Order: sequence, then C-alpha cells, then structure tokens
Amino acid sequence: MGELIMELKNVTKYFPGVIALNDMSFQVRTGEVHGLIGENGAGKSTLIKVFTGVNQPEKGKIIIDGKEVKLSNPNIAKHYGVGCIYQELNICPDLSITDNLFINYYKKKGFLLDYTYMHAKAKEIMQSLGIDIDPHTLCGKLGIGVQQMVEIGKSILSEARLIIMDEPTSSLSNKEVEQLMKTIQILKEKGIAIIFVSHKLEEIFEICDCITVMRDGSHISTKPVAEVTNDSLIADMVGRSLDNLFPKEETVRGEEFLRIEHFNSVGVLRDVSFKAYAGEVLGFSGLVGAGRTETMRALFGADPKDSGEVYIKGKKVEINSPKDAISNGIAFVTEDRKGEGLILDASVKNNLFLATIDKDTHHGFLDQKKYESVGEENVKTYKIKTPTLQTPVGTLSGGNQQKVVIAKWVNTDADIYIFDEPTRGIDVGAKIEVYNVINKLCSEGKCVIMVSSELPEILGMSDRVIVMREGKIMGELERGSENFNQEDIMRAAWGGKLS
Repeated sequence: MGELIMELKNVTKYFPGVIALNDMSFQVRTGEVHGLIGENGAGKSTLIKVFTGVNQPEKGKIIIDGKEVKLSNPNIAKHYGVGCIYQELNICPDLSITDNLFINYYKKKGFLLDYTYMHAKAKEIMQSLGIDIDPHTLCGKLGIGVQQMVEIGKSILSEARLIIMDEPTSSLSNKEVEQLMKTIQILKEKGIAIIFVSHKLEEIFEICDCITVMRDGSHISTKPVAEVTNDSLIADMVGRSLDNLFPKEETVRGEEFLRIEHFNSVGVLRDVSFKAYAGEVLGFSGLVGAGRTETMRALFGADPKDSGEVYIKGKKVEINSPKDAISNGIAFVTEDRKGEGLILDASVKNNLFLATIDKDTHHGFLDQKKYESVGEENVKTYKIKTPTLQTPVGTLSGGNQQKVVIAKWVNTDADIYIFDEPTRGIDVGAKIEVYNVINKLCSEGKCVIMVSSELPEILGMSDRVIVMREGKIMGELERGSENFNQEDIMRAAWGGKLS
C-alpha cells in the first residue's frame, strides 16, 4: 500500500431536500488506482466535487499530508495536487495541444510566450502518455481518446498527485480504452493516485487495486479488488442480492404492430425491412456505425430517408417528422438523453410532459392539476430521486434523468416504444428498473424495439434479435434457437453467416 496522501473523514453535504453525502469517509494513497462505484444518485459526483473544491461540506474534515485543509475552490484543490478528468472534456477545440496544456501555465521569455519550450514540453508530456503527436495540432481535430489524454496531460503539467477520472471510457472505442488503461499504469508507476469512477465492472476489476462502494451518500465498503466479486459489489451497491440481472418475463407474441419495408438512405441504410409485434422485445444489435440508430431515427421521422414504407397495424402511414410518429403511436427514447431527450434547465415536471403537451393544452392553457398529480405518480412509479417536481432535471443523476425520459414517453400511451441504448451510463440498479418498465410495456401488449451495444443485455431481454452491419440487416435470431448466442451475433455483425 502506498503512502496516505488525502483523506475525507465523516464528511456530510446537504442540498435542498437531499443529503448528498452522509458521514462519508474516503482515503487515497500514492500509486493506487481506487475504484469508486455506486448507483446513480449514490453521491459519487458530490464526492468528486468535494475533492475538487467545487462543493464544501457542512461537516467533516479534509486531510492532506496529515493536515486538515479547506478546499474552498477548484484553484486551491489544484494547488494541493488534485486534478479531474470529467465526462464532458474541458477542451478548447480551436486551440493547439500546446495551448490547451499551458492555458493556465503559459511560460514567457521576456515579453513573449516561450513557444519553443512549451511545444517541446507538450510533446514530452504526450509521449509520456503513449501519444506521439505534433503539439501544434488543433484539439478540435483530435479524437475523443486523444483529447482525453490532453486533459490528463494538463493534470501532469500542474503536478497533480491525485487524478480523478469520471466515467473516462464512456465515449471511447476499444482501442482508445486500451490506451487509457496503459496510461493509467504509467501514472500509477509515477506514484500518482487515481480515483476511477465507472459503471463498467469489468474495467473496475481490470485496473483498480481497491474498490469503494457508495449508496445513498454513505460509505458501504472498501475492499481490495481480490476480495470482491461482481455479485458482492452489486449487492453492496443496491442493498440486495440480484440473482437475475436481466429479469426477462415471458409474454405471448400478439399481432403485427409495425412493418418496415425497404428503407434506403444513401451511404446509411440499405434495403432495411423488418416486422415487430405486440408483446415482444425486438432487439437490434451490431457494431458502431451498423445503422441501428439511423434506422430508428428514420422510422421516427427525425432523419430523412430516400425510400421506404411504414405500416402500423397493417395500415400504411406517412412519417416525415417526430410529430407524425407520435400521432401514429410511436415513442422514441433516444440514445442522447441530454441533447435530445430532455430540456436540462426545465423542471422535472415540465420534462415529464414534453411529449404530451398538445394533448394537455386546453384553450391555450396547460392542465396544471394533471401535471402535478401524474407527475407525482411518475416519481413514485419510476423511483425518480428528485427533491421536488420543480427541480431542474439537469441537476439529477444520469439514471434519474433516464427515468424521466422513459416516463415522459410512457405518458403518451404509445403502442410502439423504441429504446435506443436505454441503459448506457446508468448503474445496475437503474438498469433493472428500466428492464422492468420494458417488461410491463410488453405485458400490456405494447411493442418494444431495443437498440443496444451490450450483447448480454440484447440476449437477456430480447425475444428476437436483428443484426445489422453497414446499414444492412445481416440476420435475425429467435430466442430459444441454437444460434441465439453472442458468438453468432458477433459473426453476423462482422459480416459472416449465421450458423
């Protein structure tokens, strides 16, 4: 074990109506990768903000090198050696790698900036992270993975002793994740401590030395990675044993609700045709860029198509806009909940009724009583953790934001529900709640289409699976058949034939 450098002792932090941290303690040691996990709303983000000086606790102590300190703002936290790589990268795309690295640490030679030194130092820092690149390159031209390395480089330049990584792999390709893991090993060898926050347990097991679990703002456990299992971590996170991560319920397939014929879009979709039925989950699988999301957006009228026909309950319909789709009984839980599913500055209540606002307006006035009663019911039914219905939805955790999006669409009482990556970026407890919503919709005779990049999720929740590659359907698999497995799905996704 390395030397203890930072410690939170019995920290409590309040927000209106919420105890975000409750008597929370946490230790950080040199050269240690410390995993931090918990359900959305467990308090992880607030803990990070206490470490980085964004939030100040009402109670408790922050101890650095054995002395109590007050991290009253982010600059003081940086002074004590705390760096943070947030999910939303803090990169200036129109500036070079060098300028991004030195934006708060410019070096001068006389009256001028010493770019000779800064470019050389920037190249040295990036090479130390395994990235050999011209430091003159504009950051806007870099991939997300390299931009992330620039963020890590900022922390190294500021001589950070602790780097917090908040969901660092959420937007990375497999190759970029591999490079990040190598970089973390490099940082660890330099004696830098890492707090690694992730919903992906396989990454936690791969890179972390120990793991802390939080629940409801409290410390639940801290153990060496060798002493925990998937099941024990999940039980700690949710406070109960989860024997079945995919609580698929058997339903009876009903009538054909949806038929798509010959969807084409130049360079995107190639003759896509399929059917979906009441009471079933139709899964869509494939590699990134396979055309799954593009198919759903074309169906919903969010993106144009060059040709193709849509039939709902046997009747041909014209869908040229999301409004057309909604009026024909289609709901779409989009992949990008923050950019397309919610108005982040608006209240939870207003977001819950975004898709039904036309129905709930009478003579130019909104039915506020209905909003209040149904909104309160939504909060209880979907277990949305929010202080009030008036709380801005952007202040909620990712899992609770996703529940608001789902409730918004269920309020439309649609016949066909499209879920595009419905559990991306949310914890295991919230995932199961999403699956239970899907089960309930199917039991009510609704039709559910689910797009997912997670093969266990696709296999665990789907009745049928359609596999796509390069905008084309490569095959269809039925639950219970011999080829309903990961190997055959991946074979089709890579262009091979189903066994």
